[in-house]
Amino acid sequence: MKTVSRRMFRTCNKLFSRKTLNDVVEAHPSNIETAAQMDNIQHLTSPSHNTSVRDSIHHIEEVMERAHHDGGWLLYGIICINILILGCALVSGSAFNSVAITAVDRQIFLIILLLLTISWMLFYTVFTSRKDEAVSFRDGHAGPAWLRAGLLLFGLLSLIMDIFKIAIAVGYLHCDSAVKVAFPVVQAVFLFVQTYFLWIHVKDCVQQHTHFTRCGLTLTLSTNLVVWMAAVTEESLHQTDIPDLHYNVSQRMSRASVVNKKCNCSYSACYTLKEASFYLYPFNIEYSLFASAMAYVMWKNVGRLVDNHSHHKVKFRIKDVCLGPLTGVLLVVAGLATFIMYEVEIETGDVTKTDKALLIHFIMNIVIVSMMSLSTVIGCIIYRLDHREHVSEKNPTRSLDVGLLVGASLGQFIISYFTIVAVVATEARGYLNALNLTWALLTVLQLSLQNYFIIKGLHREPFHVMQEAALHTNPHAFQEHPEIIIVQESHKTSYFLTSSCDKPSWKRRVLKEVCAFLLLANIILWIMPAFGARPQFDHPIEIKFYKVSMWTAIVNIGLPFGIFYRMHSVASLFEVYIIS
Repeated sequence: MKTVSRRMFRTCNKLFSRKTLNDVVEAHPSNIETAAQMDNIQHLTSPSHNTSVRDSIHHIEEVMERAHHDGGWLLYGIICINILILGCALVSGSAFNSVAITAVDRQIFLIILLLLTISWMLFYTVFTSRKDEAVSFRDGHAGPAWLRAGLLLFGLLSLIMDIFKIAIAVGYLHCDSAVKVAFPVVQAVFLFVQTYFLWIHVKDCVQQHTHFTRCGLTLTLSTNLVVWMAAVTEESLHQTDIPDLHYNVSQRMSRASVVNKKCNCSYSACYTLKEASFYLYPFNIEYSLFASAMAYVMWKNVGRLVDNHSHHKVKFRIKDVCLGPLTGVLLVVAGLATFIMYEVEIETGDVTKTDKALLIHFIMNIVIVSMMSLSTVIGCIIYRLDHREHVSEKNPTRSLDVGLLVGASLGQFIISYFTIVAVVATEARGYLNALNLTWALLTVLQLSLQNYFIIKGLHREPFHVMQEAALHTNPHAFQEHPEIIIVQESHKTSYFLTSSCDKPSWKRRVLKEVCAFLLLANIILWIMPAFGARPQFDHPIEIKFYKVSMWTAIVNIGLPFGIFYRMHSVASLFEVYIIS
């Protein structure tokens, strides 16, 4: 027991560094509950308190978090909600009422938000992060390399989109507002500053200027969400197809991109740049969501004490995985071919060609979700045979991943269930209606199974961690796992798995195959709706049942969340692949 006590205090000293328990209590003399809990921690050395070192650290962390928050989260929440609601009102107003609220009004509001956020990020980088002991701890789970690489890629493509917008706005500068030039310029600067800021500081657990840092991160989160809403609204209005039910002619709505007919561009390449910029909108949308998630994790980590040794580094290797990636690549290629054909046939406006395109599109999607459901069931069966323990460590990144996964899936759930009700209630006949109903039912099944599979996988201990723990408790571990070798250095023994000797167990291989296949399948399910596939408007059964205004609102609200769900599933499946 004395040894345990010594280890506990040694660990606590490392965590607190120069901050003593008394300093914490004196910082919040009015918090009687906090002081009492800190007093209880000081008595952990008595024999009656048989608590492990890890539990003690987590208890101290919870007390410190409560002391740091001090109710301020309510103020930050109010600020965030007000910015979001005002932004939503301006974005919606400028999209549907170009007279009372113009695009210039919306862009002025966004410019102000972007400039304020840029100013705070520069202040944090220059002053707060460089203060002594301002960043005493770093969360190893926050901002993994693949997430930051995705942010960098989406940021680069978003920067190209802003360059196109600047070129387009310059062409109309002689007869339009200069704000339309200033907005993409400011947004390009914001992209550069924010990408650098998140790349460098996403792991920070700030211990000084906590209130100002939380306020700045709240502003950053709100700004990214408002930019996301503006991009989603503009892209949705551009991609929305409303069929004329009397003449069976599909007409493209491009209200977001319509300019004053009296104002003509000064050069001929304007239309080409405008169409090209809309193909980059999905990347800008994903960038805003990536940045929002990373800002939220930073907000949760402000004032947080982290055990720096709790994060286990796992390397990505595709060795010994073949069937899943191969099948997934074939599915992506087939999906791209059918998607291109769908877009070409729909643009013709011919009824026969439209029905043919819908037929192939529905069949392709049914095949994809069926194969995904089957592979997910196989993965869930492997989970039942796998005896890895669940992760009990408090982790804001994991909590956010699960919350976003479940929340974003609601968008696709809504569209699928509304389709099911429309087809069943109208008793619609025909092969297209039957395929549409089948696709909706299978999508509901696939979403449910995939959510279960990913959430279970994210909360499992990494395989190599379980093996390492087994070495300390099972004397026969070396006989059962010959790939484990020992390295002794300065009286310290470390254990690790060799990557070149033996192949992983069949359970690990099956899980990796399933993850690789689901990852690629989700990519093609992201590509098709993100770049313009709208069978919800090309097949008129739902529009006849719900009418144009209601069905348009349902799709334009639910589909962006469904698109984000597919991209977020790719990120989560990559994480599950790594720890399997």
